[in-house]
Amino acid sequence: MSWRGVLFLALSLALAGCSASYHTQIPPEALQIQAAEVSARSAYRPYVLRPNDQIRVLVYNDTNISGDYHVDAGGFVSIPLAGRIKASGLTPAQLESALTARLSNVIQKPSVNVQVANYAMFYIHGEVKRSGEFPYRPGLTVMDAVASAGGFTYRADESKAHVRRAGTDAEGIYPLDARVPIFPGDNIRIPERFF
Repeated sequence: MSWRGVLFLALSLALAGCSASYHTQIPPEALQIQAAEVSARSAYRPYVLRPNDQIRVLVYNDTNISGDYHVDAGGFVSIPLAGRIKASGLTPAQLESALTARLSNVIQKPSVNVQVANYAMFYIHGEVKRSGEFPYRPGLTVMDAVASAGGFTYRADESKAHVRRAGTDAEGIYPLDARVPIFPGDNIRIPERFF
């Protein structure tokens, strides 16, 4: 074997060893960041309706049904002639299809449009200057939520946030250097740092 072949073999083995040790020793913080980035990418899917959202239903040529409706805490919405229908978990387009199917029993060829009129609020507390509930807007991240609350206090741990998603009891910990999406009804807690 030539000296080039030996050098190539030695270099290949060295790189393989480095590569193997790198993959087995990924720090947990890096895994959290990767998970948060994947979650942030999924934030650009069509919006899914949630309890406490307000929707605008437009039924063309029928002003008696058209109007703004509230998705109740159970995830249902009550619409004249369509009755009580599950809205939570559906996109506005899916709810349009469900309403069209229901209304086709009483209206000939109904044309339905569903839009989100107002999103449910999100909540932030802990080490921010103004705790409370704030209006949601699509694309909102944890750092945007902190900015809405006036920023961090001087005692804040600016490296992580605790987020409890709407409808769950579990609280996840997310790094603040990743784009972590926030959704309507989410509850954010900024912890105090240890000096």
